[in-house]
Amino acid sequence: MKLSWKTLLLLSLPIIVIGFFLWQGFLAPTTNELNTNIARSRMTYGRFLEYLDMGWIKKVDLYDNGHTAIVEAVGPELGNRIQKIRVELPATVPELIVKLKKANIDLDAHPTKNTSAIWNLIGNLLFPILLILGLAFLFRRSNSSSGGPGQAMSFSKSKALFQMEAKTGIVFNDVAGIDEAKEEFEEVVTFLKKPERFTAVGAKIPKGVLLIGPPGTGKTLLAKAIAGEANVPFFSISGSEFVEMFVGVGASRVRDLFKKAKENAPCIVFIDEIDAVGRQRGTGIGGGNDEREQTLNQLLTEMDGFEGNTGVIVIAATNRADILDSALLRPGRFDRQVSVEIPDFKGRLDILKVHAKNKKMDTGISLSIIARRTPGFSGADLANLLNEAAILTARRRKKYITLNEIDASIDRIVAGMEGTALTDSKSKRLIAYHEIGHAIVGTLLKDHDPVQKVTLIPRGQAKGLTWFTPGEDQNLISRSQILSRIMGALGGRAAEEVVFGDTEVTTGASNDLQQVTSMARQMVTRFGMSNIGPLCLENEESNPFLGRSMGSASEYSDEIAIKIDKQIYQIVEKCYQETVKIIQDNRIIIDRLVDLLIERETIDGKEFKEIINEYTPVPEKEKEVYII
Repeated sequence: MKLSWKTLLLLSLPIIVIGFFLWQGFLAPTTNELNTNIARSRMTYGRFLEYLDMGWIKKVDLYDNGHTAIVEAVGPELGNRIQKIRVELPATVPELIVKLKKANIDLDAHPTKNTSAIWNLIGNLLFPILLILGLAFLFRRSNSSSGGPGQAMSFSKSKALFQMEAKTGIVFNDVAGIDEAKEEFEEVVTFLKKPERFTAVGAKIPKGVLLIGPPGTGKTLLAKAIAGEANVPFFSISGSEFVEMFVGVGASRVRDLFKKAKENAPCIVFIDEIDAVGRQRGTGIGGGNDEREQTLNQLLTEMDGFEGNTGVIVIAATNRADILDSALLRPGRFDRQVSVEIPDFKGRLDILKVHAKNKKMDTGISLSIIARRTPGFSGADLANLLNEAAILTARRRKKYITLNEIDASIDRIVAGMEGTALTDSKSKRLIAYHEIGHAIVGTLLKDHDPVQKVTLIPRGQAKGLTWFTPGEDQNLISRSQILSRIMGALGGRAAEEVVFGDTEVTTGASNDLQQVTSMARQMVTRFGMSNIGPLCLENEESNPFLGRSMGSASEYSDEIAIKIDKQIYQIVEKCYQETVKIIQDNRIIIDRLVDLLIERETIDGKEFKEIINEYTPVPEKEKEVYII
């Protein structure tokens, strides 16, 4: 790789500075002759006078303004050889010079010649010069990258990624499972390509489209597809990139972004995670943030202010639409709000077909079975599922992905990594009864989800798991379905009590009891499914940081609170008694299933149902899917 001289200069600056200081501190030259005539031995001034009186001194060289002398002496004590000896002289000894002259000693004085002041001056000038040159070079680079002088500190410049023809490699055909949202954006792209079709009937181009949906549903992917389909300039930026610690920077960046967009109109501006800058103003415990509010106000003005943003379509994405400012959501700014929800069965099947194109899958795999097995999975979850299955296939040294890898990947995503198998012991048998209790109650109840499989293989924090296949529509749930789920969750604790007795029940049902209490409380306080009546006594959630639910802790009286507690207790107690009866009536089946589970560690739902059918008829479920 060939580097320019500017890059080499920038890289060499630190080396030059460090080398200079090392050179000045350790290797700076000096002309002081004393350093070149250092004597190895020393003597005191008194001893020097004794040598002088005995006539052993032959030559004296004075240095350092007469404070140091290098003498050449010879005598018996010195082995009759001439030696150089260093002597530190007193400050004022005028009689010494006279005495040396009387003795005819060769005397010489050497003036100090030290140029360290010159080197200090050069050093003091060299470092500032290098620093100024480096800053000038950086200043020029900043000017060239920002497009003009005076922009070295270009905080106010927009950080949006700009592409005249965005080649993301993704088009509408690569987006599946969100057909309604695709139709909306196909219309926007058509408007950009053929505006005359719409203007002929008086239609105006929409100013903004807001994508709303849970994480992983494909909002950003859809924006990339728009960029790939539309042959217009495309700006993409994250909402958090508008906000800085300096007041006014965010608003300046918004102005700069829309200025560039208007210069290239018609174009598309995509703002990802707009909730970072579009949050409601003047709410919350701590009040609003002036910098963020200024940025939002500028965004509102640019989208539909006095001048408007003709020819600029703003597309934004968020999964927190509930916290966005109402002024941002009104028509004229975001004319359309497109909901991108968790895909249904058909959507999941289409998404799996897209992501399975580059995967080597066994011919016996049915993607419809996988789609049935994964309700509630988003597009990102499904992509991750197939990728995990491919990784597991490579780890097992197989050539093709099979249903076993798919099933193991689903378990890993939902419940966590597989742990160490349990050893045969009392605790393993107790866990087996606990899981069989969940499974048999769920199987014998008509309104409960069908059992997918029961396993004693630990995953995450769970020592054993019972998998159920939930129905497709989870938004509308009947009262009988909720009661069946409560009973299914209580099946593990009921099996422990019936088989091992009250004193041997364990803490394994703690999470089950939390779910049971939550479901019963929602029946009473939110769904109106109790004797209290059709009343909604509690909201779904409160958020005091948005200025919500900052008043009283409850919305009902103490008398109603007592009734709520009684109703919750009655619902759970009744369900528990019915669950215990189911366990007691089917004890023989449970014992057989426990022995089989301990032996195999996993029983799939189909075999589980067939074994129960040998003893008692199993009610037919709406949809039963088996993947193993």
